[in-house]
Amino acid sequence: MSLYPSLNPTPRLLLGPGPSDAHPAVLRAMSTPLLGHLDPQFLELMNQVQDMLRRVFLTTNALTLPISATGMAGMETCLVNLLEPGDKVVVCAKGFFGGRMIDIAGRTGAEVTVIERPWGEVFSMDQIREVLQRVRPKVLGIVHAETSTGAYQPIEELGKLCHEFDTLLVVDAVTSLGCVPVRIDEWEIDAAFSCTQKGLGCPPGLSPVSFSPRALEAMDRRKTQVQCWYLDIGNIRKYLGAERLYHHTAPISMNYALHEGLRLVLEEGLEARWARHQKNCLALKAGLDALGLPYTAAEGHRLPQIHAIRLPAGIDDVKGRKMLLELFGIEIGGGLGDLKGKAWRIGLMGYNSRPAVVLVLLAALEQVLTRLGAKVSQGASVAAANGVYAA
Repeated sequence: MSLYPSLNPTPRLLLGPGPSDAHPAVLRAMSTPLLGHLDPQFLELMNQVQDMLRRVFLTTNALTLPISATGMAGMETCLVNLLEPGDKVVVCAKGFFGGRMIDIAGRTGAEVTVIERPWGEVFSMDQIREVLQRVRPKVLGIVHAETSTGAYQPIEELGKLCHEFDTLLVVDAVTSLGCVPVRIDEWEIDAAFSCTQKGLGCPPGLSPVSFSPRALEAMDRRKTQVQCWYLDIGNIRKYLGAERLYHHTAPISMNYALHEGLRLVLEEGLEARWARHQKNCLALKAGLDALGLPYTAAEGHRLPQIHAIRLPAGIDDVKGRKMLLELFGIEIGGGLGDLKGKAWRIGLMGYNSRPAVVLVLLAALEQVLTRLGAKVSQGASVAAANGVYAA
């Protein structure tokens, strides 16, 4: 007799900042029989994954691949490969994940200069130009889509600005890839990293990264070894190159999932996918406005895939989220850092960005807020969202 029950978790609708629900076709792909990580069929699949990643990142970078670990490993991969002890790096911090970049950059032994904006705001090009002129850093790191605040940082001109000062631009695209435009080549981004469990509609487990020729040249000029053996791109390049030297056992089923997820992104079309996220964003925003829930991010700089909203006075953060989970099977995220206990974070990413999800969530929020003592006009938020869809 087994000491443990078979796996049978209660179904959830994952509407937090990640992970999001995987597309059903992606889950089916994960049940495909395993291959060896050096099997010719798997190596061809990896070639296809790299090619599809280039198309989704909108780049021709040869070194574009999924790191066999979650999104934070992508952040670390970019920073430890580009930074050595004594290098100068500027990190733009306007939320929790800018803080993560500061921590990792500091561990490389680099000299870290931090520029900050209040949580929910974004940086201007003038502010960044001033610090680049003063510091002349090797690397500038910035978060494109700040998951902790829902703030959408403009970066279209940032690569060009960085290159005026011979600075490499590293972009956190963890919450942006597959939801909003990420144009690596056009925007002159030198290194970018993302994850699988958000806009790409897959489970967590891989971190897509892409490095420009400028970034590769900087790596080749290193005087010291990369601090992390596993994430040393020099070693990983040999595994992915013609030599196919053994580096690690790739997670086969996760690469199946990413292959299917990327295929679905390209089948839908990037422009259509971005438009879908924007449409569902507008519907959810209309509903949240009807509930009197203001955003934490500044007007004009709000992400369509992460809605960070301030809680009404007297509403208990943990009790509300627990009620959503227990009564309706819906998971949303709480606030981090400066917003802990003061905000909820709602994700509409990838497969979950669709009208049925928006309407179910708003109906559940109406009931939860009412039970917690907030004054809510029943049906108003759903009607507001339906008005957007009807228009």
